[in-house]
Amino acid sequence: MTDMHDREKAFENKFAHDAQMQFKAEARRNRLLGLWAADLMGKTGDDAAEYAKEVVKADFEEAGDEDVYRKVKGDLGDRVEEKTLRDKMTELLTEAKAQLADES
Repeated sequence: MTDMHDREKAFENKFAHDAQMQFKAEARRNRLLGLWAADLMGKTGDDAAEYAKEVVKADFEEAGDEDVYRKVKGDLGDRVEEKTLRDKMTELLTEAKAQLADES
């Protein structure tokens, strides 16, 4: 019975760890996306960092990535096409995961 309990506990711990890492990766992706978008808008330094924080906060409006997409697309307007922005979000999520793996 102990083996079953240990396996269950290990599964729960792995699930919690994976969920935490996904959250961290998405938050990092959003920060990187905010910095990328800030650059396109001509923001630098503290203004760029503040904008990146706004993008991270936008992710708490609803589940999924659409809230982040709407925020950035709304702010960038015609500076970027939908496909370009969605591709950048995917690219930066991969980059964020790699950065987190390197830190581990």
